[in-house]
Amino acid sequence: MILSVSRRTDIPHYYASWFYGRLREGTVCVRNPVSPHQISRIRLSPDTIDCIVFWTKNPDGMLSGLSELDPYPYYFQFTLTGYGKEIEPALADKRSLLSIFQSLSRKVGKERVVWRYDPIFLSARYSIPYHLHAFREIARELCGYTDTVVISFLDIYAKIKKWVSEQGVVVPDEEQMLEMGMAMSRIAAENGMHIMSCAEKADLIRAGVEKGCCVDKARIERLMGKPICAVKDKAQRAACGCIESVDIGAYNTCSSGCAYCYANTKKAGSSYAAFQYDSTSPLLCSQIGAEDRVYDRRVSQLQTEQIRLF
Repeated sequence: MILSVSRRTDIPHYYASWFYGRLREGTVCVRNPVSPHQISRIRLSPDTIDCIVFWTKNPDGMLSGLSELDPYPYYFQFTLTGYGKEIEPALADKRSLLSIFQSLSRKVGKERVVWRYDPIFLSARYSIPYHLHAFREIARELCGYTDTVVISFLDIYAKIKKWVSEQGVVVPDEEQMLEMGMAMSRIAAENGMHIMSCAEKADLIRAGVEKGCCVDKARIERLMGKPICAVKDKAQRAACGCIESVDIGAYNTCSSGCAYCYANTKKAGSSYAAFQYDSTSPLLCSQIGAEDRVYDRRVSQLQTEQIRLF
């Protein structure tokens, strides 16, 4: 099993103590986003987890407890962009985030920290020259602290259509994507990074940007030192190349308030009080009620023993 922590909320930023507690308890419960009274209980142990994939914009809360991850292969996807407070209102100062990225990399190794520059959109302020300048400045600071950068362009979900219209936000067309991809590819190479795209229909290979994914089979196998038997995650978009994973997050529980967020339907920056957060609960920001039905989800390791002739 690949454990996703999490596409739905920033667990490393806001719920690190809850996550470490779940690892120590050995189980976690997850509400079905479609059928909320249906709860799956998942066993967390080194004999069921092949790898843990973290999504975050600030993993500072996890740094002091990283030794608890020693039994597991894992890596972080750290999103760091050039957007200002009007887009990412609750995030720390970018200088501080760069320092946290560097600190995490020193602790766990650069192969376990992937830099994400996404989602990319254009507006009156955030032009192509702006993005390329921001990308170059961040890349210089992260040189030697990661081996990979992932880029992707904004998907206009129903939840953000009003904001997109009001702010004059546009998605780059294919020609603009190629222009940005070529420039970003050069910048990445200059700073010792491999550049990949995430869930993009546009053919950016012509720009020197490899088609990539978040839950990356090749990276996981490198970290594990052995092959795994895994298939594409059918629950994701058609252009997504991720392999199957089990996500333990919950929608509408992130307080970062990013304007482009697809995971929050509530007003950006909602308070913790609305989330019913309890660090000791088996569920994230929720409790098991009388009407809930809990079942044990069957999970198993994906790793295989490679046949060797000699």
